Amino acid sequence: MREEIFKYVKKKYGTEPDYPLPTAQGFPVLRHEDNRKWFAIIMDVPREKLGLEGTDRVDVLNVKMGDPMLADILTQQTGYFRGYHISRGNWISILLDGTVPFEDICKWIDESYVVTASKLKKQKIRPPKEWIIPANSKYYDIEHAFDDAKEIDWKQGNGVRTGDTVYVYAAAPVSAILYKCKVTKTGIPYDYRDGSLTITALMKIRLLKRYKPDKFTFDRLKGEYGIYAIRGPRGVPHSLSEELKK
Repeated sequence: MREEIFKYVKKKYGTEPDYPLPTAQGFPVLRHEDNRKWFAIIMDVPREKLGLEGTDRVDVLNVKMGDPMLADILTQQTGYFRGYHISRGNWISILLDGTVPFEDICKWIDESYVVTASKLKKQKIRPPKEWIIPANSKYYDIEHAFDDAKEIDWKQGNGVRTGDTVYVYAAAPVSAILYKCKVTKTGIPYDYRDGSLTITALMKIRLLKRYKPDKFTFDRLKGEYGIYAIRGPRGVPHSLSEELKK
């Protein structure tokens, strides 16, 4: 699988493996050309070091996740582990013995590439993301937001870009995700100030899907996906993303 990974990153990013470790010359590193940061390293480690049966060695791929919750969720699944020898910064290790499908491995390489990229490169390459954004009924009648139009203006979320997907969470008394929307435009100038609420820019969001109020409740988000607060735009855990798409 090493060669398949090398072919993938060469084709997509123009990256060749590097071997910078004098004490581990068989460990290929994949890094950015501009900032020289690693976005992946392949190591062969004893299976027992991963808590697996057997004494032979097995290849693992270390990649970095942007969301600590995503790292937590993945490392609870078969074939994923906390980063071997790189435990800080949301690094995880992925078995390269066929346990994890190659398509998934490529997805996490892409994630790590973006997370470790320079600020300038991130602006150019970041793929569309999924967010949960809160809506306070004190300021907006969120339950009827899309009664008259499929596309509405919304407060610009920090980090949200055109092409991203946002799941609108209605705060109490609803306390549930109600809508899936696509962000169609960002950076619309706006100036609104009312006590603790300040809006300096808007984005346009287009309705894609509605959810029943009893489907993705706060209790479920907390109990099944470890989401304890939604005070601003936040990433969507992989397992929740899969459920929201069904």
